[in-house]
Amino acid sequence: MFNRTSVYILVAALFAGLGLLAAYRFLGADNAPAAPALQTVTLLPQPRELPAFNLRQSDGTPLVAGELAGHWTLAFLGFTFCPDVCPTTLSELAQAQKQWQSLPESTRPRVLFVSVDPERDTPGKAGEYAHAFHPDTLAATADVPALEKFATSIGFVFMKVPGRNFDRNPQDYSVDHSANIALLDPQGRLAGLIRPPFQPQAIADDLARLTAAERAP
Repeated sequence: MFNRTSVYILVAALFAGLGLLAAYRFLGADNAPAAPALQTVTLLPQPRELPAFNLRQSDGTPLVAGELAGHWTLAFLGFTFCPDVCPTTLSELAQAQKQWQSLPESTRPRVLFVSVDPERDTPGKAGEYAHAFHPDTLAATADVPALEKFATSIGFVFMKVPGRNFDRNPQDYSVDHSANIALLDPQGRLAGLIRPPFQPQAIADDLARLTAAERAP
C-alpha cells in the first residue's frame, strides 16, 4: 500500500488544496466580506461548511462539529512521534495561547491537535502530548477513515510512510501530513489558513482581532 503511486496521490492532493485556496482567494475576492486587517491569516472570501465528522477527544468524549462552535479554532494535524514539525508548531501556538489568557474563556480562541497516527496514539496519549505544551489545547484522534474525512474537509492530507525496517518492525514508520494550520470560525466552518513559518505574536494578534470583530455589533 506504500508505493510510488501513493506518493503521487499525496503530492496531487497537496497541490489541489493550494489551488482551491488560490481560487477562493482570487476569484472570489470581489465578494469577500469586510474583515479586520490580518498579518498571517489568509481568510477565504466565504467560510465553508464542514461535513459531519466524529473524532474522539483525549477525555474520551466525542468531538463533533457542534463542539467547536462559539470559538475561533486553530486545527492542525500531527502525531506524537513527530520529530520536528509537530512539537515546533505546538510550542509556537502555546506562545500565542498565552497572549489570549486575558480574553474571556467563553470566546477565547482554541487550538486543536488531531493525531493522524491512531495505531500509536490513543486519544489519551494525544492529550498528554498536547497538554505538555499548553493545558488548554484540545486533542483528538479517530480511526483512519474518520481522520481522512476530517482532514479532507479542511483541505489537508496525511499518509503513513514505512521506514527501512518496516517489514521486520511494524512500528518503524512515520506519517507525512500537511503542515498548515486550518482556521475554523465560531460557527465551525473552514474560514482560513495559516502557512508556515508561523509567527506566534502575529497569530495571537490576528485571532484577537477576529474575536473582537465577531463580538462587535
